[in-house]
Amino acid sequence: MNRTEFVIAIAVILFLAFLLGWVASWLVSRMARVTQAGMTELDDMAQQLHEAEEQREQAIAYLHHREEELERKLAQAEAEARAAMDGLREARQEASELRGYIESLNA
Repeated sequence: MNRTEFVIAIAVILFLAFLLGWVASWLVSRMARVTQAGMTELDDMAQQLHEAEEQREQAIAYLHHREEELERKLAQAEAEARAAMDGLREARQEASELRGYIESLNA
């Protein structure tokens, strides 16, 4: 094999490698191509995700509002219970004083 044949053989091998790479690239791009239906589906999924995130934020805001409302009601109920207990304590003390006074009158 002389020098000219060697150069031609290398050129053919390189051209075949280039052709093989180009065909492989074309196949990959053909298989990975996103169709219009695929783009529509992706847009729909993005819209659904956005709506789900908005619903999540609304639910969290509602839960925070509801929690604050329930905490206010609990504080109010606790204050009412303390007031009722104080009133009951005073009524018991007054009843005890009245019993003592009645017993002292009877004695």
